[in-house]
Amino acid sequence: MNSITDMPASARSATRPLAGRIALVTGSTSGIGLGIARALAGAGADIALNGFGDAEEIADLQAEIRAAHGVRVAYYNADLAKQDDIGRMLEQLALDFGRVDILVNNAGIQHVAPIANFPVEKWNAILAINLSSAFHLTRALFGAMQARGYGRVVNIASAHGLIASPFKSAYVTAKHGIVGLTKVIALEGAEHGVTANAICPGYVWTPLVEKQIDNQAEAHGISREAVIRDVLLAQTPSKRFATSEEIGALTVLLCTKAGQSITGTAIPIDGGWTAH
Repeated sequence: MNSITDMPASARSATRPLAGRIALVTGSTSGIGLGIARALAGAGADIALNGFGDAEEIADLQAEIRAAHGVRVAYYNADLAKQDDIGRMLEQLALDFGRVDILVNNAGIQHVAPIANFPVEKWNAILAINLSSAFHLTRALFGAMQARGYGRVVNIASAHGLIASPFKSAYVTAKHGIVGLTKVIALEGAEHGVTANAICPGYVWTPLVEKQIDNQAEAHGISREAVIRDVLLAQTPSKRFATSEEIGALTVLLCTKAGQSITGTAIPIDGGWTAH
């Protein structure tokens, strides 16, 4: 379930704001989660990766992050839809790192269908991974964060945590739930040095989005540019995708001393989409 790299012999820089912190980022073997993991590592945090993917590619990611930033990197292949997997991951993580200071709940899946024929199994899976896993992980780690007087919970919600779109009933429900959960965590952690915030991206440039562009261009017989401007970014005033690097940078800010008074918020990174 775990493979861990050793920290390089060279000492890590004490000037990095998250040096010595341990960060667990779910859904971090690609896309937004990987961007967040890289940003946290760049700020000095040791990284626990979680997600699915090719074993060799994940091993390469571990080596890349370690070499670039001089931090320890572990990987856990827990299926976050399964409570037993979550428990085993946290047990192994405690052996490897001793604690978790920063929890980034990023893992998520999507399915699009009208409510009248939305598959029940898809509803259950989306709620389990996108919402319940964040509760289970926070519940397990929150007490120790409070006792230490420091903790950061960063939930990756979505613009759909603030507004709705048709045909995304499970996803919108889960993301609205994440925003509500974030507020509760923030209130309970406020006097103990534990903050909680939700980041709410619009469309983010990732390999999955790039594939979606190609698929829609082929399906509708239109150009990639038309798909981007008139379909995906139709409601985005800036007409540009957010990047995983931007989301990573905000996550780092929220985890540093500069972010200690930012808590209980839902922060859009959506090019103005939710300003309508």
